[in-house]
Amino acid sequence: MTSRWFPRGVVASPHHLASSAGASVLADGGNAVDAAVATNLVLAVVAPYQCGVGGDLLAIVHDGEATGVESVGAMPAGATPAAIRAAIDAGHGSAVGLPGTDGMPTFGALPVTVPGAVAGWVHLLERWGSRSFGDVAGPAITLAEDGFPVSHHGAAHVDRARQVLADQPGWAATFGPMRAGERFVQPDLARTLRRLADDGPDALYGGSIGARIVEILQAHGSTMSSDDLAAHRSVEVTPLQGRFRDRTVLELPPPTQGVTALTALGLLDRSPPRRGEDPLAWHHEVEAVRAALADRQQHLADPRTMQVTAEALLAPERLDRLAAAIDDDRAAEVSFARPVPGGTAYLCAADQDGLLVSLIQSNFVGFGSGVVVPGAGFGLHDRGAHLRLDAGPGDDLNVVAPGVRPLHTLIPAMTLRSDVPELVFGTMGGDAQAQVHAQLLRRIVDGGADLQDAIDAPRFVVDLADGTVVVEGRVPAAVVEDLRSRGHRVRVIGDLEHVAGHAHAIRVADPGYEAASDPRSEGAATGH
Repeated sequence: MTSRWFPRGVVASPHHLASSAGASVLADGGNAVDAAVATNLVLAVVAPYQCGVGGDLLAIVHDGEATGVESVGAMPAGATPAAIRAAIDAGHGSAVGLPGTDGMPTFGALPVTVPGAVAGWVHLLERWGSRSFGDVAGPAITLAEDGFPVSHHGAAHVDRARQVLADQPGWAATFGPMRAGERFVQPDLARTLRRLADDGPDALYGGSIGARIVEILQAHGSTMSSDDLAAHRSVEVTPLQGRFRDRTVLELPPPTQGVTALTALGLLDRSPPRRGEDPLAWHHEVEAVRAALADRQQHLADPRTMQVTAEALLAPERLDRLAAAIDDDRAAEVSFARPVPGGTAYLCAADQDGLLVSLIQSNFVGFGSGVVVPGAGFGLHDRGAHLRLDAGPGDDLNVVAPGVRPLHTLIPAMTLRSDVPELVFGTMGGDAQAQVHAQLLRRIVDGGADLQDAIDAPRFVVDLADGTVVVEGRVPAAVVEDLRSRGHRVRVIGDLEHVAGHAHAIRVADPGYEAASDPRSEGAATGH
């Protein structure tokens, strides 16, 4: 496959129905932000195992200059380690959680943080959009009311979730009916979207929807209150800048892992350009992302708890030292970091006036907490599951505290060339996100790859739990053996695996846009 070209505007997302909805908004005169929000809302309907009303949102918008939008929620004001342990002792939530979280539950009410997506959607539309929330929510409401046929791809996500979420409040009744080949109808979610269109974000951050959120969470041990919801704000931030060859790379600051992607790219920038099939190029990529992810473990968290700034972590002399430590011949001995799973939707959009949007939205782990808001048709994310209950050994700063924001793997990105926007890109995938950013730019910039070819190309993902390099089956055998000869532990998986991320990208062309969507998803790049 090759990239597709669109003369006026384009949307790329991990579900074809969502991309089609966004493209229709563009064709009807809406701009890229209108299209992006419409696309995201449809994803909330057709891919609730990745994103939704109960998740968080991050974006970069370029309208002549780049602005970051962070709408990520915090732990409740009453969320102390003691309060959470008491809730666990009272039977609310399993004490078994993600690796390295010291008993913080992964599912249930306790890891739920304030959902930021709704505030983010409204912020984007009020700041840059040309349509109302009700207008752009139309396609999502129709699909929720009329239903859509569930694909085998989507049903596989549901089947995996059913094994761990069937006992969570409301999950089985709401999402259990999602089965391959059957039409899935969501009247409660349609009513929620209509309520948001009529009453605005206050319906969730202070109104009837918010009251239901607080009621269900408190009934299952959470300290979430209406004050916690009302305190949420979507904020604008200045993107971080890094360099890769002659490109400026834009990523978001903490509490995202944007620093991690820029660190990996900064290390690769200090090695000679090599073609993608060169085994040494693979070794350098693996070593760069391993070093960057180990750095993330030690330094990145809610900015209020960090002991060093993002700018200091990306200082050229520091990157010089990290790059000098990479051995061409041997894998480095690095401490393993705490793994973070994926379960996210990335999308991008561009219009005929040059407005560009890079947006990512997530429930955190698949369907998130598994807790569904009664009568509202959406689940709540479990981003707090990444936090430790208590400070443990080492330098991990991501510890439960009142109002703390967990570290986010979500990183929308862009590149500029001579200060002019060139590429809008990103991926889902948890720990894989920063790794895929580095691999894509290496193939596009160093290898001169077509966007679609770069996205289609086989990938690796370093498993932080034990340092294993997980490679897709299409990686050449010579590369696999070369990695092993340099001391890497390598595990080969199938082709086009979900674990390798769902990347999408738009490149500014002359005229129009080149765009590509990941075959690992059921998405599409489409426009007019």
